[in-house]
Amino acid sequence: MSWRLQPRDYILAALLDEHRTLTTAQISAMLFTSERTCRNRLGALRRLGFVDGFIPIRRGRRLATHWLPGLLSARYVALRDGGRPPSPRVMRERQDRVVATSHLAHVDVTNQFFVDLIAHARRRPRGRLARWWSGTRTAAALGRRVHPDGHGVWRAGGREVAFFLETDLGTENQSVLAAKLGPYHRLQLAGGPGWPVLFWMSTPAREANLLARLGSATRLGVPVATANQLHAREIGPAGRVWTVAGSGPGRVRLVDLASVAGSGTGTVGPLNPGPPTPDEDPLYLLRPADEPAGREPN
Repeated sequence: MSWRLQPRDYILAALLDEHRTLTTAQISAMLFTSERTCRNRLGALRRLGFVDGFIPIRRGRRLATHWLPGLLSARYVALRDGGRPPSPRVMRERQDRVVATSHLAHVDVTNQFFVDLIAHARRRPRGRLARWWSGTRTAAALGRRVHPDGHGVWRAGGREVAFFLETDLGTENQSVLAAKLGPYHRLQLAGGPGWPVLFWMSTPAREANLLARLGSATRLGVPVATANQLHAREIGPAGRVWTVAGSGPGRVRLVDLASVAGSGTGTVGPLNPGPPTPDEDPLYLLRPADEPAGREPN
């Protein structure tokens, strides 16, 4: 069957394995130029058993089609990573957990943040999402001392910023959000990276309230920036939508946070994975083989 697969199919397999589920629109934004072409390809992959899909129903409303790893794509990822391919029963259990989760909206919003960065880079090739890790993978890589919703590394204009993402859906009170910063500070003191913590807030009011509660970020020991999804809807998370806690009301681009974080990336070690490798680029299989590592494409 491998002769029927394309590089972007293997990319899709890796993305679904890492991030649990993606919608048709999200997959199209990252890997296709037409949503119709995307739907046709996903249908073909489903018939091959490479992916599977479901339509969630929440509060009596049908949501967009969500895609899951199929048995064949899970087998590919396992063999690629030197693991043991899952059995059909294990795959059904994995899929059922995603279908039944009560946190699907949180997964969707978190994934959309990174999808928007990849889509931005496709329109403006001098930007690139050089790494996108799920919250589960990030926590495991950092000794489970922190539990972000995701981690990424964004490159643009010759600069690079690594960050932790905390996604807000308006369900947690402000004191709970502010308390999340303590573990990040302790991680840095233990030799972990000093990456900024980004709060991706649901509304302007919640963002303003969180900034007021945080006050000066210097006393917290970690750089913090906030943006709200409504303000960033047209601009996207790469744009001038971020407010640095304790620095006043002005907004900066995502890559500008590199100067906020300074050089506090720490020494590579058990609690610091260091800079991204070329194969951590979510679209690495689509990059030209002779493209220099660590640089944006021309």
